[in-house]
Parts: sequence; C-alpha cells; structure tokens
Amino acid sequence: MLIQELQDLQHRYGYLPREALHELAERLNMPFFEVYGVASFYPHFRVEPRVGTQVRICTDLSCHLAGAEAMHAALQRACVGAGLANTVSIGTTSCLGRCDAPVVYALNEQIYRGADSESIAMLVQHLRDGQLPPLQPLPESPASLQIYPYGDTQAFAALRQAIERRHFTEIIATLKDSGLRGMGGAGFPTGAKWEIVRQAPGHPKYVVCNADESEPGTFKDRMLLQAVPELVLEGLVLGALTIGAQHGYVYIRHEYAREREGLEQALQRMQRDGLVGESILGSELGVTLEIFDSPGGYICGEETALLEALEGKRAEPRHKPPFPGTHGLFGRPTLINNVETFAFIPSILQRGAEWFKSHGQHHAVGLKFLALSGHVQRPGVYEVPLGLPASRLIFGYGGGLPPGRRLKAFSPGGASSGFLPASLVDTPLEFQALASIGSMLGSGAVVAVADGVCMLDLALNVVRFFRQESCGKCVPCRTGSEKLVQILERISREGGTSSDLDTIQELAETMQLTSICGLGQAAPLPITSVVRHFSDEIERHVYQRQCPAGVCF
Repeated sequence: MLIQELQDLQHRYGYLPREALHELAERLNMPFFEVYGVASFYPHFRVEPRVGTQVRICTDLSCHLAGAEAMHAALQRACVGAGLANTVSIGTTSCLGRCDAPVVYALNEQIYRGADSESIAMLVQHLRDGQLPPLQPLPESPASLQIYPYGDTQAFAALRQAIERRHFTEIIATLKDSGLRGMGGAGFPTGAKWEIVRQAPGHPKYVVCNADESEPGTFKDRMLLQAVPELVLEGLVLGALTIGAQHGYVYIRHEYAREREGLEQALQRMQRDGLVGESILGSELGVTLEIFDSPGGYICGEETALLEALEGKRAEPRHKPPFPGTHGLFGRPTLINNVETFAFIPSILQRGAEWFKSHGQHHAVGLKFLALSGHVQRPGVYEVPLGLPASRLIFGYGGGLPPGRRLKAFSPGGASSGFLPASLVDTPLEFQALASIGSMLGSGAVVAVADGVCMLDLALNVVRFFRQESCGKCVPCRTGSEKLVQILERISREGGTSSDLDTIQELAETMQLTSICGLGQAAPLPITSVVRHFSDEIERHVYQRQCPAGVCF
C-alpha cells in the first residue's frame, strides 16, 4: 500500500525526500503527482527535513480549558530565556487523545501529558541538556470491566464456539436482539449492519476496525485498546467470519503508538494459539488481520475517508450512496465498526442478548464507555449504563467540579455535539434523549465546563478545530468553516451586528444540508448550540462588546 511505503520512507530518512518520492513513483508505476498528492495531504508526513526539536502543544477543547494557550506562551518565554529559541520550535497541534490529563504536547514523535509550570521547567532543562524527557508510564487500566466475559471460562470462548458451530446467522440474530448500536457516533444497529454485509453480493469481503478516534474530548477507545485488546481482536475475527471475510484491518491513529504495541502483542498471542490466521483452530476457516497506522488527520475517522486511506489515496470522504456495506474497500462489501463496538461482541455472544439488555437506564439498553474530561476532579473513562444522566457521570463518577466552581455547560458527546447548559445536566446520555434536545451522543465524550469560561471563546476553539481538519473536498465545509471562524474571531475582537448571527445560522443550515460528510455537517454545532443556549452571553459580545469572562476584546 502506498501509505505504508511512505511511512517506511519517512522512518528511514526522517522525512520524505523528493528524489525518494520519484523513485517510489517509478517503482509503483504511478505518476509522481499522485504520490506527492498523498504525501502532502496527511499531517504526519513531512516533505521537508525537521530542523531542531519540535514541541507541539494541543490547544483543543480539554487542553484549552486547562490553559493550553498560557502554557504555550510560558514555554516560549522559557525557551527564549534558556537560549533555545534557535534550536527548539514551539507550535500547536490538534487533539492528541489524552484529554484526561491535559495539557498534552508532542515532543518530536513522543507524546507527554499533564504539563504544568513545574513540568515546563523540567522540559526546558532536558532540552538545554540535549535530552528528551523520560517517557511517562501508561495510565493504569481499570482493574475489572463488566465487558470482560471470561472470568470463569476459557478465553476466546465466543470465537471457539463460532468455529465449532458455524452459527453465523444466529450471531446476527443475537446482535439484533441485544440492541447493540455502533458506538463510533452514528449509532447504526450493529446486527443490521452485519446482515447487510453478509448478504451483499461480491467477494472478497473485508472487515475494518476504526481505531482512529481523534475528536477533542474522546479517548475511550484508547483505554479499551490498552485494557482489553483481545476482546477487540476477537470481535473483529467474529465479524469477519460472520460476513464471510478473510482479511481485516485495525486502522489506528499514529498517536496511539504505545497502545498499538499492546494490540500487536495481543495479535501475536492469538496467532501463536491458532485463533487468527489462515486456519483458525485447525479448521478450513481463516481470517488474517493487519494493523494499519494512520498517517494522521481527524477526517480519517469518517468511514469512507478511512477506506480511501487504506487504498493509498488522500483521505477524502466518498459520496454516499453507495455505502461501505456493499461498496467499501476496493469496491467490495466491507464491515466497519469502531473499537468499542467490536469489544462488546464477545460478551454479548457469550452471555446472551438479555445480559446486554439488562443494563441501561431511561429506556436505553446496554453498557457504554464514556470519556469524561474538562473541569472535573476525576477525569477518565467510565463503563456505565447507557442512559445514565450526565449529572451522575459528572458529579458521581467524576467527583464533581473543583472546589468553588459551578457547572456552566457540558458537551454530551464530543466536540461535534455542541454545548448544553447546566440546566440540562440531568439529560440521559443516550441516543434519543439527546437527539430530542438538538444534540447527540456522538463519540461518547462528556466535557464539563465550569463557570468563568467564555462560551464564545469555547465555540471558536472547536470551530477552529473543524476548520483545521476539513479535508477541503467540498465547498460547503471548506468555505463554511473558514467563514465561521472569521465571523467568530471578529466578534471576539471587536463585536458584531445582528447580520452576523443571521449569517452564522445560514451557514450552519447550508453546511448541514450540503456537506459530503459528518465533519462539515457537525462543524457549526458548537456555535449554533451556544447561540441557542447562551444567547444573553452571545448578545453581550455582539451588541455591547462585553465578555463576562474577560477573555475577548
């Protein structure tokens, strides 16, 4: 695959030399412009050599709430004071998936979390000595999870039973009965999706695990890859067997390099034990799995853009229909689910649909992993009943807000779900309840926002993220997100007029109706939700040039 060839080149040279790209194009019998077009599209690839040491600080939602911009400025001052201005470059980066321990930064290829004034001083000292700080240990995984079904039974029992019984239509029926929905954001019924791909004509078929969570506030899949990689892989193999695929991929974001190591080790153990490969447990059934490292970009989380990347192209979303279930990877029927969805499969098949349905609250069924960050005392990933009120997650599991601060707002489903006021904090975190108030469960990321935060500034921060991550393929998203940022920046700088609010609404409606994929459709939600629920604060900015938080102007 072209992208893997480019990754090998960058690993060898540290960047992608132009002459090496010409040689690659000749070897692959591809036009140079196609190779260069792919290399220049992805943020992880460099077509120029890196000079000196690069520090890139995450300034997206959770890190923004933790003071990322102040850290950025403090680090710049410290490096200048230490005489490092010519050898260390300091910039920003999109979310690095460690929202539970902000502020997060990337030092060359290594990621560090929990940065504060003390760690800045230590970082500068290491840089002055020509060293990199030691890698931090991975955060501890939960001691036990309800999702794990093999406490008293042989591991991989669901897979062993599938090989023995070949009850693949029954597997689909069980998943349908369980009510399991896709946990990546769309919430499409899992059993129905598997049935569509199984019945789709054409071979070969493929199965893909989407482990490219890149939305600010979202890190639940990272924890699952760390804690139960075997369940993810078992679910992936079961999906392949059920739909009739013989090859599958785990598409993982490159910032999850250490989680990838654990996944690779789990895959090797399965290969050693005959649980994956060309002949599973000595049968004629075979499924080979491959881990594919993403070259970066939030857009790769969109399923058709992910498929384009797997095919060695620029990760630009496809027009739908047709859908991946019938026309996916290389035009073949393809099953795509995310990490959390695949991780639930062995438990449901081992314990039965009723076990899964026995969990849930407020008319929702099943368990859910939610990532909690922002202004809470105990950020992290929590395994909870689907439909748990947001108040219970924030004030119960999360320990509430820091002393002396009150909840002002919260994001119920990641950056793309917008912001809701504290008055709605008892809303159940489930698909229908959130849809009824104009929001969504989304990526399963709840971000708490305390008083004293400017909601215009927060919306601007998230809209900037979407503008930055737009692939640029469609005009509504490319132009609309840029225009939204321009309007919000001007309002925060000098105020505005009623026509600005009208333009925001018109842009939002156009982007939601005409953008090719979910990124463009969701990009306006941060500001439209703030205009809707925090109208007084927005109007003070627009008409009176006043920022209650003292952030703007």
